[in-house]
Amino acid sequence: MAKSALRKRVKAAVSQLSSEERARQSRAVTRQLLALPQYQQSQRVSVYLSMPDEIQTGDIVADLLRAGKQCFIPRYESGSSHMDMVRLHSAADLAALPTTKWNIQQPSLDEQREEALQTGGLDLILMPGLAFSRAGHRLGRGRGYYDRYLTRCREAQRRPPFTVALAFAEQLVDEVPVEETDVPVDVVLCAGGEGDH
Repeated sequence: MAKSALRKRVKAAVSQLSSEERARQSRAVTRQLLALPQYQQSQRVSVYLSMPDEIQTGDIVADLLRAGKQCFIPRYESGSSHMDMVRLHSAADLAALPTTKWNIQQPSLDEQREEALQTGGLDLILMPGLAFSRAGHRLGRGRGYYDRYLTRCREAQRRPPFTVALAFAEQLVDEVPVEETDVPVDVVLCAGGEGDH
């Protein structure tokens, strides 16, 4: 199935989920993540700030901050495929973040923030997406932000970060079309279980 058709199919399936079901699956995935040894051992973690059609990450952000881990969040550059992971310091810092035209909270581009790759890299990256295979292949929204960032991580860090995708059960598919530039994730967590390779 072509990427565009798969995006459409999975978006439709996720849009049918009630807010209660999204919250239930988000809680289940969060519990799995918090029990994951790679999460527990990581000190420098990046996490996306979720949109309504993604596994909700509010409880994960709260856990990272409570545990004293260093939390980094995406900052996207509009009109390009460039993304940085910048430091989030506290719940108050999160609450004060402006919202972009895509309805995503992120620090403004002209605000000076610690960027993960400039200060030691990342241990763990939590990744959103539209569809995932159990083999770890991921279909994003088509801009290539995460694939490009992972390439930068591999160039900047001796040991690449462990990558975990967070998914609704409806986002898990048998096969995702793959291109050379697509970087598979290490583990896919979803409410129906987990896939790793």
